Amino acid sequence: MRLPDMPLHDPFVVADSESRTYYLYTSNDPSVSGVDGTGTMVYRSRDLRDWLRPVVVFRADDQRDMWATDGGWAPEVHAWGGRFYLFTTLHDQDKPLPVPPPNQWGTPFQLPNHMRGTITAVSDSLLGPFTAVDPARPTPPEHLMTLDGTLYIDPAGQPWMVYAHEWLQTVDGTMEAVRLAPDLTRTTDDPVFLFKASDAFWLGEQIPGGVPHQLAPYITDGPQLYRTPDDSLLMLWSTYEKNVAAQDGAINGGYVQTYAVSKSGDVQGPWEQHRPLVRDDSGHGMLFHTFDGELMMILHRPFENARGKLYEMQLLGHELRVLRQRTDLDGGG
Repeated sequence: MRLPDMPLHDPFVVADSESRTYYLYTSNDPSVSGVDGTGTMVYRSRDLRDWLRPVVVFRADDQRDMWATDGGWAPEVHAWGGRFYLFTTLHDQDKPLPVPPPNQWGTPFQLPNHMRGTITAVSDSLLGPFTAVDPARPTPPEHLMTLDGTLYIDPAGQPWMVYAHEWLQTVDGTMEAVRLAPDLTRTTDDPVFLFKASDAFWLGEQIPGGVPHQLAPYITDGPQLYRTPDDSLLMLWSTYEKNVAAQDGAINGGYVQTYAVSKSGDVQGPWEQHRPLVRDDSGHGMLFHTFDGELMMILHRPFENARGKLYEMQLLGHELRVLRQRTDLDGGG
């Protein structure tokens, strides 16, 4: 298969040096995997151009007493402690959460909230099967409506989950982090606020004039962390520009790939926002190195009926730049 033919939302690449194989994880799509149900599938390639048909490595329905079986968004796989850990976001619309009062997060529409959060599953193989470490609840606090959890290991060896706190609860979506136990099975402290979406200074330039704040939510989505050669900490994240929300919660506006930098190198920041790297309804990207040492970014475009796009990247200190889109690999513009 080639990238233009591969359904691919929220792509995540593991470059396995032992097998010299790229593992590309995404939400299960039965039309290509042949397996029904919410879960995670993985494509494999030796050259980032030609990919094997995907195999399913996780199914929510296969987990005993799983708290949710919808979603399966933003799967990531991380090596830790000699095993592989899958993070993916599930939700259950039949498990409502209290709608936050205006004096807490200021939700303007009283939109229904329901359980949504990232779960952790473990396997001894990149090909799974992955088993949920705690099928009873998501890893972040279950009263929060969160998504897109990613793993970050700080210089002291402390694991964290960094995640997006939904605008449906906060209006101005936030990025937060929470410490994890060494075996990643549970949190060990309260969440830490990192930044809010409106901290991206360029977003203020995009909101249409005269639109009241309550009709202009700010979205946080798709965090992924990367330590730079100058020991800063970089976070790729996505949002929407020209955000306008209807009363039903629908968002109108273009999806974009942007990033922030913690020059201190600390996950708690302070975080400095940078202008978007890629617009054109593109986002939820992540960085990885090829086996030849090139820094690459993969993201999806467009948001609906998404396909993967690859970009050759350059880091100058903590400044991240797009050098070129690798159309020779992804087969399209």
